[in-house]
Amino acid sequence: MGVQCGSSRTQLISDGSVVYAEALWDHVTMDDQELGFKAGDVIVVVDATNKEWWWGRIMDSEGWFPASFVRLRVNQDEPMDDYLAHLEEPQTGQEDRKCQGLFLGPGLPCKEQMRTNVINEIMSTERDYIKHLKDICEGYIKQCRKRTDMFTEEQLRTIFGNIEEIYRFQRKFLKGLEKKFKKEQPHLSEIGCCFLEHQTDFQIYSEYCNNHPNACVQLSKLMKVNKYVFFFEACRLLQKMIDISLDGFLLTPVQKICKYPLQLAELLKYTNPQHRDYKDVEAALNAMKNVARLINERKRRLENIDKIAQWQSSIEDWEGEDVLSRSSDLIFSGEMTKLSQPQAKSQQRMFFLFDHQMDLLRRDMLYYKGRMDMDHMEVIDVEDGKEKDFNISVKNTLKLRSLGGDEVHLLCAKKPEQKQRWLRAFADERRQVQHDRETGFSLTEVQKKQAMLNACKSHPAGKPKGFICSCHNTGEHNFLLSEV
Repeated sequence: MGVQCGSSRTQLISDGSVVYAEALWDHVTMDDQELGFKAGDVIVVVDATNKEWWWGRIMDSEGWFPASFVRLRVNQDEPMDDYLAHLEEPQTGQEDRKCQGLFLGPGLPCKEQMRTNVINEIMSTERDYIKHLKDICEGYIKQCRKRTDMFTEEQLRTIFGNIEEIYRFQRKFLKGLEKKFKKEQPHLSEIGCCFLEHQTDFQIYSEYCNNHPNACVQLSKLMKVNKYVFFFEACRLLQKMIDISLDGFLLTPVQKICKYPLQLAELLKYTNPQHRDYKDVEAALNAMKNVARLINERKRRLENIDKIAQWQSSIEDWEGEDVLSRSSDLIFSGEMTKLSQPQAKSQQRMFFLFDHQMDLLRRDMLYYKGRMDMDHMEVIDVEDGKEKDFNISVKNTLKLRSLGGDEVHLLCAKKPEQKQRWLRAFADERRQVQHDRETGFSLTEVQKKQAMLNACKSHPAGKPKGFICSCHNTGEHNFLLSEV
C-alpha cells in the first residue's frame, strides 16, 4: 500500500490504518505540546487534517510536529519479519508462494512490487521537483530582475541563493535517471549509478542550505510591505503555480536533499542482493547520507548561534569582540581551577570552550574574566606530581601553552574523569575547526548581526537577566541555559 496525496493519507488514518513517516531532520522543541525527534526517526502519524502541523507518536511520546519535517513512507504495509526471512529461503515453486500471499499487483512478487513503488516515487517526485524549481526561476526570479526599482541583485542573491545553479544540475540529474528508468518494468531499473556519478555535484546544496536562514530573514522583512506581498502573489498567479507561499517554495530544496537518503534506504531494503543495482544503491545511500548529515549539522549550528548570542548578552562586563565573530558551536563547559604565570595565583573559573576560543567567567556570578585563543594554544596532559614550570605539586591537571611559549596556564579539575573529559573536549574542538575548514563552513556577517539583534530584543529593558547552566553531580555542565 502506498500513500500519495493528502486526501488518501487522511482517509487511511480515519479508517484506523497506521501511517508511518520518517524524519528528514531534527525537530528540537522546548514546547511540551510538540513532538521532538531526530533525523531518521520513524513517527506514527495520528492526525494529518492540518496541512502544516500533524499530530504524531514516537514510543510513549505524542505531540504536534511540522509536516514539512517528515517524509511519508511509500510502502505503508511493511512485510512481516518472517515473510522477509522466507524470501531468503529456497523457493518451493511459484504456486506455493501465491498461496502464501507473496504476490501483489499483476503477478509481481511482493518485494519487487515494493521496489517498483519506491522507484516510481523517486521518478515522480524528481519530476515534480523540477517543476517547482522551474516555477521559482521563471515565475519569481525572472520577474524580480525586471523590477530593479524593487530589488537589488544582492537582495535576490540572499532570497534565492544558488537555486538557479541547483535547477541546472537537477535537470541534468533527471535526464540521467530517465535514461536508467525502465517504464514497463520499474523494478528492473538501475538508478544507483546516477547518484554516484553526481555525488560531488550534490554538495552545491550546502551553500543553499547555509543561506536559507538569511533568505527567510530577508523575505520576512519584504513581506511586511504590501507592495511586495502583492507582487509575489502576482508572480505566483502569472506562473499558474500551486497555492504555496514563496517561503514554502524556497524550503523545497532543503527538504529534497534530506529526502534522498530515506528514499535510497527504502530502495535498498526492497532490492535483492543479487540485483544488478544493489551495490550501487548501497554506495549511493552512504554518499547521500554524508551529504545530508553535513547539511543537518550545519542547520543545527545555525540554530545554536541564537543561543550563543543570548548567552553572551547575559554576561556582565563583557569585553572584546563577540563570541560569534569567530565561533559558532559550544564544545564543552565546566568548572576548573586556573593558575597562570607569573603570579601562579589560584582562581576558580567557569570555562566555556567554543570552536577557536575559550571564555572564562567568575564562578559565583557570570562576570567576564577573559578568553584564550585556541588556534594558538597547545594542550598538554600533565602527570600528577611536581609541575616543573610552576614548581608546584598538581593533580588532575592539564596545561595550556601558547605556541610562542609566552603564555602558560594550568587548569586543574576536581576528579580524574573530569580531566579526561576536558582532554577529549579540546581534541573535539580541534577536529571541529579542521572539519569546518575542509567543508567551508562559516557564518555570514548577516547571520552574526541578526543573532546579536535577536539577543538584544530578548532583553529590551534594564540589565539582561542572568543565565545558569544545569549541572550534573560530576561537576560537568551542559549548555542548557535557563533564565533566573
